[in-house]
Amino acid sequence: MKQSNTKIAIIKYNAGNIRSVDFALKRLGVNAEITDDFDTIRAADKVIFPGVGEASSTMHFLQAQGMDTVLKNLEQPVLGICLGLQLMCKYSEEGDTTTMGLFDARVRKFKPGLKIPHIGWNQIYNLQTPLFEGIAEGSFVYFVHSFYAEECEESIALCKYGETFSAAMKSGHFYATQFHPEKSGEIGAGILKNFINL
Repeated sequence: MKQSNTKIAIIKYNAGNIRSVDFALKRLGVNAEITDDFDTIRAADKVIFPGVGEASSTMHFLQAQGMDTVLKNLEQPVLGICLGLQLMCKYSEEGDTTTMGLFDARVRKFKPGLKIPHIGWNQIYNLQTPLFEGIAEGSFVYFVHSFYAEECEESIALCKYGETFSAAMKSGHFYATQFHPEKSGEIGAGILKNFINL
C-alpha cells in the first residue's frame, strides 16, 4: 500500500500490545510514532490507545503520569483497543476501578460457567459508523479478554459470548474496540484503515 502521510501516535505506557499494533499499521503503509510525549500525542492526526493488562494498576499508572487527562482532552480521533476500551468506560469491576468515563458504560466480569478469558475468533454484528465501512455483518475478529463493556447507546458493534457485550464503542471522536484489529487479519486491517481515513 502507498505510504500514508497521516501522523499516528501510539500511546506508550505500561500495558502493551504496542508492537503488534505498530506492525499492523506498517502493513498499511503507516509509520506510527510510539510515544508518551504529551505534545507529540496532541499534535498527531490520530491517536491509538492500545492495552493488555489489569485495569486498576494501569489506571493508577495513567493517573500518576497525567496521561488520563491528556487522553480525555484530545480533539482528534482516538482509537482504544482491548484494555484501552475498558479504561475509556466509566467503571471496571476489575480492581473496583473508576476509569476515564469517556463512554457511559460499566465493565463487568464474564459470569461463571464460561471459559475465561474469552479468547479466539468470534463474530461481530450490528456494525455502525464509518469505522466499519465495508465490513460485513457477522465478520470474525480476534478477542482476548476476561471483562467486557456492557451493551449501551454508545455500542457500535456487538458480540455474544454467554451474553451480548460491546465489541466496539463510539462517543464523539473517541472510538474503541474490545477485539484486537491488529490480530484480526484482513477484517482488522480494514477497520484500522477506516480509522486512519476518518
